[in-house]
Amino acid sequence: MSLELSERLKQMAPSATMAMAAKAKELKAQGRSIISFTAGEPNFNTPDAAKKFAVKAMNENQTHYTVTAGAIELRQAIAGYYARHFDLKYDAAKEIITGTGAKQLLYEAMGCLVNPGDEVILFAPAWVSYYEQIKLFGGVPVIIDTESDNYIPSPDKLEQAVNNKTKIIILNNPNNPTGAVYPHDVLEKIARIAVKHNLIIINDEIYERLIYGVNYLPHVLKLVPDARDLILNINGVSKSYAMTGWRLGYALGCEKIIKGLNSLQGHLTSNTSSITQWAAVGALTEPEVELEVENMRVEFGKRRDLAVKLLNEIPGLKFTEPSGAFYIFIDISNFLNKKLANGKIYKDDAAFCNDILDEKGLGLVPGSAFLSSNHVRISYSCSEDDIIEGMKRLKEFLA
Repeated sequence: MSLELSERLKQMAPSATMAMAAKAKELKAQGRSIISFTAGEPNFNTPDAAKKFAVKAMNENQTHYTVTAGAIELRQAIAGYYARHFDLKYDAAKEIITGTGAKQLLYEAMGCLVNPGDEVILFAPAWVSYYEQIKLFGGVPVIIDTESDNYIPSPDKLEQAVNNKTKIIILNNPNNPTGAVYPHDVLEKIARIAVKHNLIIINDEIYERLIYGVNYLPHVLKLVPDARDLILNINGVSKSYAMTGWRLGYALGCEKIIKGLNSLQGHLTSNTSSITQWAAVGALTEPEVELEVENMRVEFGKRRDLAVKLLNEIPGLKFTEPSGAFYIFIDISNFLNKKLANGKIYKDDAAFCNDILDEKGLGLVPGSAFLSSNHVRISYSCSEDDIIEGMKRLKEFLA
């Protein structure tokens, strides 16, 4: 009997970030010296307060199903966080849902909002999963390149791209993979375009606490309050609280969208882990965690400065200094289609990344995975020693 996978799956590209990270881990398990710049996760520990809340929940046998949207105590904690940090009010019972990571909620959002043929606008470079999630539901990704604008979206180009098939604009601010933080006037103009054309904005702000130079990022809804019912905020505890393995994301939006997400999630996973939910309550409510988050942000700022300094010492590389997240997006076009120190010629960024991992034990992610070829993404979420050694290996490979 011949087994055939679905056409839907055949048309989907695997996650390049996960693939490169997995290959780096495999080589490390074989005893190789590996420096991985692939990971999209902090190398800090989960806050003690979160762990204490998780242990307490287990000891109190909070180990059963919660409602699909998540325990009301967690949704109240999320509402409190948005009230404190953004001065935004959301109804914990009707306008907030939690899920197994922000990625799941982004997928559910596509499932609830995208019909076949609907156009979804992406600002490239863009996180690897947006494009595939749009296609899974029959949507049409419309790519607006930002490289010529220092990775800042152009409201004029956005306005030109909107037509009667446009349904959604995806914002990712601070941005993965570029580390760009969008200026207030750009955010305001984008939101006003959404209001003008009645477009939904999926606002992925998972890195909102990790910005450098300032310690607060004004929310797009404070700039354009009229857009409230059109904006679905996606966030979680993975990046800001170093809780990637706990898998807890949340979405805040108008009641109609949240109700749709809840219906879809009820047929996917139901609630996320009850213990994870209580850990997130601890992270979001205990005052001492705020200091831990700030200390992590400051440390990432130092690592960013170190990585930028070392990259500037490598002739031929081009990049824009990031203002947020923990990534740098590097143009390697000067090193493609010419012979490098190893005697090889690389035609694209994927081949470049595969060989530098095999030969130098340095894990990078190809820019083509982010809709921007001839680039690589590095993550400086590792230790300073790893940053120094990794940049040394990169410099040697490019000699």
